[in-house]
Amino acid sequence: MPVHNRIAQQADEMRQWRHYLHAHPELAFEEHNTADFLAKKLESFGIEVHRGMAKTAVIGVIKGKSANDTIGISKGARVIGLRADIDALPIPEENQFEHKSGTDGIMHACGHDGHATMLLGAAKYLAETRNFDGTVVVIFQPAEEHGGGGKVMCDEGLFEQFPMDTVWGMHNWPGIDVGRAVIQRGASMAAADGFEIHITGRGGHAAMPNNTADPIYAAAALIQSLQSVVSRNLDPLDQAVVSVTQCHGGFTHNVIPDDTFIEGTARYFSPAVGAIIKDRMAHIIEHVATAHGCSAQFKWIEGYPPTINDAAAADRAAQAAADVLGSGSIDMDAPPSMGSEDFAYMLQQRPGAYIWLGAGHPGDGAMLHNAKYDFNDELLPLGASYWATLVERELGLIE
Repeated sequence: MPVHNRIAQQADEMRQWRHYLHAHPELAFEEHNTADFLAKKLESFGIEVHRGMAKTAVIGVIKGKSANDTIGISKGARVIGLRADIDALPIPEENQFEHKSGTDGIMHACGHDGHATMLLGAAKYLAETRNFDGTVVVIFQPAEEHGGGGKVMCDEGLFEQFPMDTVWGMHNWPGIDVGRAVIQRGASMAAADGFEIHITGRGGHAAMPNNTADPIYAAAALIQSLQSVVSRNLDPLDQAVVSVTQCHGGFTHNVIPDDTFIEGTARYFSPAVGAIIKDRMAHIIEHVATAHGCSAQFKWIEGYPPTINDAAAADRAAQAAADVLGSGSIDMDAPPSMGSEDFAYMLQQRPGAYIWLGAGHPGDGAMLHNAKYDFNDELLPLGASYWATLVERELGLIE
């Protein structure tokens, strides 16, 4: 695989960075040590650093060769953004290697330590070579797992302060072979909305249910009825999921309670599909509750929107990835994931693409968000080389 020579030479250094970040995980909007580490590294590379956005974000600005350089002619003031997430998860780590988490109950179980390291390695290479015409903005974003740090950065003026033409993201993906990548034209990750339902009935003695309006019975009927939203209200070609994940009610064996609480998630790729799901759920909830002599309150909680790649940008990302991984190593026909990603907010603001970089097959169930997960260090020079290649393709000099 044609990894950039300079990046290959810094592979051991990158591994040390990654292990440090893994051993010092921090949760959403609390990534202070992580941000300090990244900012100091960027500054040591001679990169202009900006801080303060979204509490703990770190942004580096790298300018390429100017029109005065004799080897090229400027194409203009084009700007592209490269984004990595930096937060960890509230999971107690079960690994026992030397660089395991040193913070109880928190670990990098999704590879954000690796994502940050790959972008940091690419930033070092780009600052040393500057073999591009324009400006690269490297974005180290907090709070991807919880809190929507991508939205916060957009709301706080990311694209006004740094007027990027395109923006790009990447995620490691266990289950895909190392040396392969997946890039979709269009939907890559699903929207992740939530819902809460409070059913209110009339409690009483469990031996005399005829004297009650049983919210437990209503909840059971409702949970089954909600599955008809996908199976009977959506086009079979539309992909969506409605999952009930919590149901709480009652407090002892012989009492029918007054109320029951239901919570869950809805996943979809098209906003129009999301609107149908919300509307049909509201209708079903009202009428099922009424049929059981109960009332219901329905709350729809808007979460991350779908992550939608620009088709032309996806093609260009695939070309850059193929330069590093080899022709035939890029899958552009894989289905999208029902997982979600707050890079979606940035793709709503600017065209770009989000790719999955194969991380191999870890075994022992150590997939993403698993207590035994660890980022595959073999990816570090591959991901950094992808970023560097993408920049040099997007902002290439004209001979």
